Amino acid sequence: MRRTDVLIIGGGQAGLAMSRCLQDERIDHVVLERGRVAERWRSERWASLRLLTPNWQSRLPGYRYQGPDPDGFMTMPEVIGFLDGYARSISAPVEADTGVVHVSGGEDGFTVVTTRGGWEAANVVVATGFSDQPSVPRLAERLSGRFRQITPSRYRNPDQLAPGGVLVVGASASGVQLAEELQASGRPVTLAVGRHTRLPRRYRGRDIFWWIDRMGVFDETIDHVFDAEVSRQQPSLQLVGRPDHRTLGLPELHALGVRLMGRLVAADATRVTFDDSLVATAAAADVKLARLRRRIDDFIRTSAADEAVEDAGAFEPSWPLAMDTPASTIDLGAEGIATVMWATGFRRSYSWLKIPVLDADGEIVQTGGVTPVEGLYALGLHFQRRRKSAFIDGVGDDAKELAGLIARRLGAGRGPEADAHDEALTQAGGFSSGPRS
Repeated sequence: MRRTDVLIIGGGQAGLAMSRCLQDERIDHVVLERGRVAERWRSERWASLRLLTPNWQSRLPGYRYQGPDPDGFMTMPEVIGFLDGYARSISAPVEADTGVVHVSGGEDGFTVVTTRGGWEAANVVVATGFSDQPSVPRLAERLSGRFRQITPSRYRNPDQLAPGGVLVVGASASGVQLAEELQASGRPVTLAVGRHTRLPRRYRGRDIFWWIDRMGVFDETIDHVFDAEVSRQQPSLQLVGRPDHRTLGLPELHALGVRLMGRLVAADATRVTFDDSLVATAAAADVKLARLRRRIDDFIRTSAADEAVEDAGAFEPSWPLAMDTPASTIDLGAEGIATVMWATGFRRSYSWLKIPVLDADGEIVQTGGVTPVEGLYALGLHFQRRRKSAFIDGVGDDAKELAGLIARRLGAGRGPEADAHDEALTQAGGFSSGPRS
């Protein structure tokens, strides 16, 4: 058994940010990565994918994008290069090709068994991220085996799919981008639309994320909202990053010939059924977008953020596109559909975590990354402490605060002011993570 003060599980942006922050606290640690640094970006993303966030928003502790296109959007090779460069710049102690088999123990220390031997540690940080395992509904099991079923993490490009139409299930960022790409490849696309957050790529001459960042929305913490769980369950963004900065949503897909349907609610061999929720879903997304536009407009007026902003332009709702889309059942074979793409989000899988900190849904019980088991932490989850917690730009602030808590637990005293700050963070988390008596 090898030993260290902190074991970080996961070598993506969250794990690397945690490593840098522990270095700042002079805490011995190791990063365990099942593959290579940024493995999911390497092996579980399709070829044309780009980040949703502009390059200027690629910021990690002590490191940021320095290239010639701050308003562009990184390709997957660029993301991999960015994270590889970060790991090298901080000399992150990454144990690559080291899969975690199980984690056991508790407040007196943890035992971590890996594919390359065992470890003991006083603290463990689970930094495996929010986008872990594809979440495919159970009704997928009812479809005939004649249809190819695939998730975005297994998709690379249209050429790997059989000729014929594609049913894309899910209309958030992944779903709309894949629907556009597959339609352009000559494969007729039917898109099953669920709840989503409609956003323009640009508004009043600026990227939409520029406004959200400038208004401080990304920095809002769980203390700013009435119910953190309700906020975490808000629909995913319908937004893509692309070189031309164009918006891609239901109106644009409709214009390309993509057939829009309601939510997929049933499947039986070759037949699938959609409900009649499309009008309500589109209208709800329109309302939220209208509110955001108004908030930005108010911000411009009250803060004089930019006197040279462009005119807002007319608001064009998307719900009228759905007026003639009733509930319906179609036969996939008769429609010429050969593939079903499940762009239905992600779930977390912690089968290796042999510590009683999972809720009924299999999620880690935590507040602000602090779990009920002293010494066990999580990082990189959606709205963990801030709205940006799952973004490359968000993990650093959360990691810094968790590193402070770990330093305190290990007895690395940093003065009364630092201890008072850590105590406030602990209280916000709702669990004790201070030194034991």
